[in-house]
Amino acid sequence: MNQIVMTGMVLSTAPVGEYDRRVVILTKEQGKIAAFAKGSRRPNSPLAGAVNPFTFGEFTMYEGRSSYTIQSANILNYFPELREDMIGAYYGFYFLEFTNYYTKEFNDEREMLKLLYQTLKALSNKHIPDRLIRYIFELKAYCINGEGPDVFQCVVCGDKERPSVFSVKKGGLVCCECCGDVIDGVRLEQSTLYSMQYIESSKIEKLYTFTVTDKVMEQLAKVLDRYREVYVEKSFKSLEILETLL
Repeated sequence: MNQIVMTGMVLSTAPVGEYDRRVVILTKEQGKIAAFAKGSRRPNSPLAGAVNPFTFGEFTMYEGRSSYTIQSANILNYFPELREDMIGAYYGFYFLEFTNYYTKEFNDEREMLKLLYQTLKALSNKHIPDRLIRYIFELKAYCINGEGPDVFQCVVCGDKERPSVFSVKKGGLVCCECCGDVIDGVRLEQSTLYSMQYIESSKIEKLYTFTVTDKVMEQLAKVLDRYREVYVEKSFKSLEILETLL
């Protein structure tokens, strides 16, 4: 069997047999992979604390014919602050579940891995509301995966000057000349539109550097909650728990 080292973050774990775990890791090298951590449920296992959700590090594995087996892990970050904040932790679990849904095996997922890492770091910054972190994460994730709304021009004719409304069904802005059949149009505050444009166009490292007013937050919530309902064919258990807690 070949020994390889991959850098990534644990998205989820599940028990297998009496002492083992099946671990899903989003890696820089291979996209999303599944691996077995044998004996990791034993209290004295060196892998016991290394294969939990949120763990980011370098994983040494053996590659078998149909699966990977984790031999050791060099933990670089495990976001301990999330263990002390139940609400923050469930935001984090939602980001992990959302990422798990959108990523694929043997795909280039470096941008999603970077987004996830920076997002979890942002949760420890009390100057940025968790709710805003959520909407920034969702919108940027849609863009990385080619499903982001067009917030720079009319999705029908490409006009950038005329007054427009945002239509979830149309997938972005629709100008006043093209909106005759739009039934879900929302006229965005200029600050809301600027915020969405900034999120879509900025590098991931620059995303979590601003806050918004309550009015802008409510518009982001309305637009992005509806966007998720229309374009994401999954209900997230972690989000249901989070909304119950809130």
